[in-house]
Amino acid sequence: MLDLNATSLANPSTFILIGIPGLEYLHIWISIPFCSMYVVALIGNSVILFLIKTETALHEPMFYFLSMLAITDLILSTSTLPKMLGIFWFNYHQINFHACLTQMFFIHAFSGVESGLLVAMALDRYVAICNPLRHSSILTNAVVGQVGIVALLRGLVLMLPHPFLVKRWSYCQTNVVPHTYCEHMAVVKLACADISINSLYSLAVIILIVGTDVTCIFLSYVQILHTVFSLPSKDARLKTLSTCGSHVCVILTFYIPALFSFLTHRFSRHIPRHTHILLANMYLLVPPMLNPIIYGVRTKQIREYLQIFHWSKLFSIRT
Repeated sequence: MLDLNATSLANPSTFILIGIPGLEYLHIWISIPFCSMYVVALIGNSVILFLIKTETALHEPMFYFLSMLAITDLILSTSTLPKMLGIFWFNYHQINFHACLTQMFFIHAFSGVESGLLVAMALDRYVAICNPLRHSSILTNAVVGQVGIVALLRGLVLMLPHPFLVKRWSYCQTNVVPHTYCEHMAVVKLACADISINSLYSLAVIILIVGTDVTCIFLSYVQILHTVFSLPSKDARLKTLSTCGSHVCVILTFYIPALFSFLTHRFSRHIPRHTHILLANMYLLVPPMLNPIIYGVRTKQIREYLQIFHWSKLFSIRT
């Protein structure tokens, strides 16, 4: 039994993650789709990384950004799923205080990194379609690396204050976190203090990152659509738009669950807690699972190399 009335926890050595409140009896069943999504994310993103590394024809800006996205997805899913499955399968609810802060930092920081990489990929599509003759001279390997570093540093720097703000508070009532992972606001709400600074900073960072990134992506696609619809033939327009299809799908799978989770968490008091938590888990699990599938299905170069790899493996087995 979990002690929900623990006291004298000003400096708790551990937190207790209870999983999905109200659905504890379904933890085993819930773990099946969650584990399946994690396995698909691991395999899919690893295959993407392997193909991009081994096939020199894929050494282009779009695929470099895709490899960065795959690494980010692996970090995001691995930051949450192993501990979550420990709760579901083995009732291992404890998490060290500093491990909790580390998990919190990685989840929020790399969510910001992923958003930045989606902007970088929109930039790549913009240059490729609106200024194709200068694509290779604008997005050189050095520029691609610098853009990736900026996306990484922005996510790390903006999210760095979160664990320090959480650490400064006293937790004098309970150390039980009603969540499957150390989500920032779920932990902060346990503090015996005025947490408005945490709430305001978190809101400001989300607005800054999501507002800036969505605006940049929107403006990029306005220019892309303007260029596409100025093309003379319908076939040319459709072919050019198809090159953006994968990126648009990835944008939707990332921002829609994230926005829905954020809005329901902060502004809806009537949605059950377990619904909030399931949405928060979907936000971290669905994009890492779908991104490699979307790019594998919709990107011609990756489809071709997957087919070549598949047939070469079959041939080697038969011979």
